[in-house]
Amino acid sequence: MIKTPFLTTDGIIELYKDNDFLGIVLIERLNKPYGLALPGGFVDIGESVEDGLKREMKEETSLDVEILKLQNIYSDPKRDPRFHTASAVYICKAQGVPKACDDAKEVFIYKIDKIPLDKLVFDHKKIVEDYLKSKTTK
Repeated sequence: MIKTPFLTTDGIIELYKDNDFLGIVLIERLNKPYGLALPGGFVDIGESVEDGLKREMKEETSLDVEILKLQNIYSDPKRDPRFHTASAVYICKAQGVPKACDDAKEVFIYKIDKIPLDKLVFDHKKIVEDYLKSKTTK
């Protein structure tokens, strides 16, 4: 039997109202490890990573997202305390009012300068820091 990391996907959702940027969407996790996180989850067998991202964003935030670009692949074996995962992280945008669903206990919108980096679980602090760096280097 071949053993490989679990494939996951996470989304940095840039939320807009018309053309006004409101912030990015974070969720409070319903399950362990508890804390704030980017919405995301496991890619299903027979599903593309992009379709998995759109499904997970809808399941956890009720938002339909448009994928803007792949930020990076994060695969540190220690990124998830439960087991080895590799995550494709996408920057996407959405309109609407997010609602906590599925594995999300609550949903929050944070302005770029108000993101509570130290409360993020997994390696999401590094992911968000990478995102913020890319925003300032444009």
